[in-house]
Amino acid sequence: MDLEFVRSLIEPAQTKIVLMVLDGLGGLPREVRGPTELEAANTPHLDELAAEGICGLHVPVGPGITPGSGPSHLGLFGYDPIEYQVGRGVLAAMGIGFDLQPDDVAARGNFCTVDDEGCVVDRRAGRIDSETNRRLCQVLRDIRLPNVDVFVQTVKEYRLLLVLRGPGLSGDVTDTDPQATGASPLEPQPRSPRAEKTAALVGQFLAEAKKRLADQHPANMVLLRGFAERPDWPRMEQVFGVRAAAIAAYPMYRGLARLIGMTALETGEEPEDEVATLERHWDAFDFFYLHIKKIDSAGEDGDFDRKVRLIEAADKLAPRVRRLDPDVLAVTGDHSTPSMLKSHGWQPVPVLLWSRHVRADPVEQFGERACMAGGLGATLPATHLMPLMLAEAERLKKFGA
Repeated sequence: MDLEFVRSLIEPAQTKIVLMVLDGLGGLPREVRGPTELEAANTPHLDELAAEGICGLHVPVGPGITPGSGPSHLGLFGYDPIEYQVGRGVLAAMGIGFDLQPDDVAARGNFCTVDDEGCVVDRRAGRIDSETNRRLCQVLRDIRLPNVDVFVQTVKEYRLLLVLRGPGLSGDVTDTDPQATGASPLEPQPRSPRAEKTAALVGQFLAEAKKRLADQHPANMVLLRGFAERPDWPRMEQVFGVRAAAIAAYPMYRGLARLIGMTALETGEEPEDEVATLERHWDAFDFFYLHIKKIDSAGEDGDFDRKVRLIEAADKLAPRVRRLDPDVLAVTGDHSTPSMLKSHGWQPVPVLLWSRHVRADPVEQFGERACMAGGLGATLPATHLMPLMLAEAERLKKFGA
């Protein structure tokens, strides 16, 4: 999607758009010809929206590409995720409000559990709570490295932030997270000559962290990924002409929103709290990104039934959103997280688009197989959703004479 082209078509309007993202929504059947998690869920309110709107499946990045959370969200926001790439470190820093400087290098970390041989047995250290995380970050905060400042901050639960500040640093460093259990943490490697200094410093940090965490349990090591420097990207208001707000309980998603100029609203932890935040701030913004996370976590844990229950809980929130009378309401996921894979998947993601002007299709149930036959098609590029929402909200003028 050419952002400059879209910008040239923007015209002012008083309409309101809600993009409701059920993280990791897409799934797979657990038995042949069985339902996916979404299809197994009882979702009368989403089914009603699907019947009144137009549906399809969107492709977050490209056919067969398994996306991370950052690229998949950027696509939904209209930013080409291949052109606009950023490491998770920057998103984590922005998410907790860390004052990231232009020359800083940031990395997202996991506290993890390793065995006596140094192999990873739990990449998330049993999902330790944030209070334990804060205590462990304090243990690491005194690590000193030559000629750089070191910042270690709690993000949430098992997640932490590492920032290096000093001259001659580069984010062009490989991850140390092997993304699998039974493997040893990887050594940080420079992807380019200018990153050699940074990779060496990260290696020193991890060696010291290993010593300091050796007696801790279950979090006795750190995995790092997403090394990056802060980019300078076009803001949503400049490109799309909307005052945009993000409602997300998890810091990474608030960070991504801030990176493209959204206002990240303070909200509670539960989806009900997030909808209450939407209600409180309804008059102040034109575009709302409403993010519901725990569906994805259930998929990553391989818990089909819990993912079904969480989808059903999200469905119960839809009437509250509709009572606000948005002009456009889109419901989708950022990517698929099938419980049978216990990870993100490459499968296209169900999407429904409702508005006062939409041309409804025959779909009457919000699910993968039903959406496959919907009017938006089965391979809609995620970047096309934003201009569709703008058009339905009467915010795009005619192109050409």
